Amino acid sequence: MKKTVAICLGITLCFLFLTACGIGKTDKEISAVRVAGLKGPTSIGMVKMMEDASIGKSALPYEFSIFGTADEVTPKLLQGELDIAAVPANLASALYNNTDGAIQVIAINTLGVIYITEVGDSVHSLNDLRGKTIYATGKGTTPEFGLRYLLAENGIDPDKDITIEWKSEATEIVALLKENESGIALLPQPYVFAAKAALPELRVAVDLDEEWTRLENGSRMVTGVAIARKDFIEKNPDLIRDFLAEYKASTEYVNANISESASWVEKFGIFQAEVAEKAIPYCNITYIDGSEMRTAMEGYLNVLFEQNPKSIGGKIPDDGFYRAG
Repeated sequence: MKKTVAICLGITLCFLFLTACGIGKTDKEISAVRVAGLKGPTSIGMVKMMEDASIGKSALPYEFSIFGTADEVTPKLLQGELDIAAVPANLASALYNNTDGAIQVIAINTLGVIYITEVGDSVHSLNDLRGKTIYATGKGTTPEFGLRYLLAENGIDPDKDITIEWKSEATEIVALLKENESGIALLPQPYVFAAKAALPELRVAVDLDEEWTRLENGSRMVTGVAIARKDFIEKNPDLIRDFLAEYKASTEYVNANISESASWVEKFGIFQAEVAEKAIPYCNITYIDGSEMRTAMEGYLNVLFEQNPKSIGGKIPDDGFYRAG
């Protein structure tokens, strides 16, 4: 949350620079599509494309870059140094709202990656969390908002029925779990399996993505999306369609060829292969576009807005947020 607000402070200046320079080339002038991702699940679906590009077999010419934080990506995107980026879903909304619609979401690439984990065997549903203490990271960000929403939807008051102890790092949580024979933690993938390496008895107790889907309200727990500059989309419609077709094929390949894909995850600096191979089946790598994307995103952003409007840029994005076609 704090990072999202900080990023948005510089967005307006970047947008003014972008507008003044009139950045954007047409299909025929593109020498390479410049694509950025972050270290984590939201970039995993691209690794087949990245590998193909590195050996000259991709359908389009690409320049891929992987960054550690979103605040490295957003200025480059808004200044026209990047064309497409894989980012957290709420950040995409904040960028759209704070740049007068300079970007659009073109696909969902990752659904829920948050899990309730346990050392022990007492938790098998959200209802089993009543009266218990949960260690968690992500206070004031989407993991907290998602957890609080799901608890409330299941009749559990997150402020009265459970105790949440917020920690700054997953390593702190692992240390606490080692000291507690019945410890419970909220962790994202791939850090669940990184924690299991240090604590083999740790098990997944509740999949929050499954809990969200079970509500059957049309929305999904959306972790990551692909976005592109609106001017780039408008000037290169055929290229965007080709990119999305290759992106979809890449995500399908990753999910079907986990070991090979895990080696690329490490090759391109996203995460360690050993952990990635175990985590990929639980990272909900996907490809969703069109009306299904919009329905899933609208419901998710509404939940975040109700929890904290600033987390999505202060308002629900209008129709222009979603790429048409």
